[in-house]
Amino acid sequence: MPGFANPYLIEFPKLGEPSIGYISVTEQSQLVPFAVQRIFWTYYTPESILRGRHAHHLTEQVLVAAAGRITVTTELADGTIELFRLEDPHMGLYVPPQAWHTIQYSHSAVQLVLASVPYQEDDYIRNHDEFKRIWSS
Repeated sequence: MPGFANPYLIEFPKLGEPSIGYISVTEQSQLVPFAVQRIFWTYYTPESILRGRHAHHLTEQVLVAAAGRITVTTELADGTIELFRLEDPHMGLYVPPQAWHTIQYSHSAVQLVLASVPYQEDDYIRNHDEFKRIWSS
């Protein structure tokens, strides 16, 4: 299996000032460590709902809280668990394929996701035991 970096935060440029607002930007291969093949966003997720609860065989992602707060828990097959709190739209979280991830949102959260491959259901690992078996080898 190819080696991937562990989950890590990415700080995008924050251009502007309070009187006029801000823009954050990246261009291909600048800060995102893969070619973006899919973009999607989630919103109006009730705070009581946990989403994610999966890993991927191949898909790399960068998660951004475009609005609100997103709490992401990542787990690697070796048992390493990290908690990331995204609440500033110029910060992103790189999530590699080998990371099981669970996500909780504030009600007003809008999550933007940049993904390395188009959607493929068979890329998802939805069973935690299977995730441990695949990525522990």
